[in-house]
Amino acid sequence: MATAYSPGLEGVTAGISAISEVDAERNALIYRGYDIHDLVEHCAFDEVAYLLLFGKLPNRQEYDAFRQRVGENRAVSEDIYDLYRRFFSPDAHPMDTLKAAVAVLALSDPEYELDTPEANLNKAVRLYAKIPNLVVNGYRILHGQPPIPPDPALDHNANFFHMLTGQARTDLFGKVLNVTQILYAEHGFNASTFAARVTVSTLSDLYSGVVSAIGTLKGPLHGGANEAAMEMLLEIGEPSRAAAWVKDALARKQKIMGFGHREYKHGDERAKIVKQYALQLAEQTGDTKWRDLSQIIEDEMMNAKGLYPNLDFPVASAYYLMGIPIPLYTPIFVMSRITGWCAHIIEQLANNRIIRPHSEYNGPRDLKVVPMGERI
Repeated sequence: MATAYSPGLEGVTAGISAISEVDAERNALIYRGYDIHDLVEHCAFDEVAYLLLFGKLPNRQEYDAFRQRVGENRAVSEDIYDLYRRFFSPDAHPMDTLKAAVAVLALSDPEYELDTPEANLNKAVRLYAKIPNLVVNGYRILHGQPPIPPDPALDHNANFFHMLTGQARTDLFGKVLNVTQILYAEHGFNASTFAARVTVSTLSDLYSGVVSAIGTLKGPLHGGANEAAMEMLLEIGEPSRAAAWVKDALARKQKIMGFGHREYKHGDERAKIVKQYALQLAEQTGDTKWRDLSQIIEDEMMNAKGLYPNLDFPVASAYYLMGIPIPLYTPIFVMSRITGWCAHIIEQLANNRIIRPHSEYNGPRDLKVVPMGERI
C-alpha cells in the first residue's frame, strides 16, 4: 500500500543497512560501528576502505595483504590510456571521462560476468585500486602530460600525489587527503549510493551500479558541490567583497554552494573536522585569503539563513591550497566513495528485492481520443 508522498523521499526509510549510520540528532556519522572522529584520528584510508568492504578493521597481516593486493591491481592497460587519447576531448569533464572509462574497464574484468559475493568483492578491490589511476592519469593525458605509473608500494594517498605531481606526500598534504577520503567514503542512502542500489536491485552488475553512481555524483547538488564551492570562492575573489556578494546572491535567490544538508540540521561534523585542517593549510602555505573569505561567508549564511557549511565547503579551499586542479575535486570524491558504493551494492545483492517505489499521478483524466483530422 502506498505511503504519503515526500518530495525527494525526505524522511522516507528506503532500506536497512549495517554499513553506516547518519545520526542527525547528535551530528554523528558511524562506519560499521566506528565514529568518524576515531577513524580520522587513528586510521589510514586503506584501513577504512578495508573496514567498509570487509566489515572489520584489519589486523596487521590483513592490512599488509590488502595493501599488497591493491598495489598489484593499480595498473590499467595501455588500451585504457588510448581511450583518453583517441576518444575524449580535453574539454570533457573528468567525471564524464571517468564514467566512460569505468564502463570500458568492466569488459576486461576477469570476473565481470560473475555475480557471487566473492567475485563482487574482488571487483570492488580492483576498482578501489584502479580508479585513482583513471582519475589522475586520465587528467594528465587530456592535458598533454604523460601518465605516471602508479607505485604499488605506496598507500592510497601517497600514490595519488605520486601520480599527480611525481612526489608522494606524507606531510600535511597527505594527512588532509587522508582525512577527506575517510570523511567522503560513506554516507548512508545518499543520492549516488541509492542510485547504485537501485541499479543492482534489477540484478544488473556491480560495474553498472558504479557507473550509475558516478553519473549521480557528478551533479552540483551532490558531489559536484565541492567544485562549485571553489568556483564561487574564486568569483568572489577577496574577503572585502564576500559579505556584499552573499547578500546580493541571496536577494537573487541564488543557491550558495556548500551550505545546508538534508540530514544535518545542526551542523555537519565532517565539515568541522576538515575546517581545522584547512586552517592549518592556510598557515603552512601562507595563503590565508581563502580562510578569511570562507569565514565571512559562513557568518553571513548563519546570520541570514541559519545554515551551516557542509563537508564540500572546507574541502574546496583545502584542495585548492594543496594545488589540486578544481576539475579533479569530484573525481577524488569517487576515489573515496567507491568503497561505500561497493559495500552497499554487495549488501543490496545479499538480500535483494527490486527497488520500485510508487508514484502518485497528478495528470488529467478521462480524456477521449480525437480523430487526427479534428485535432487542434
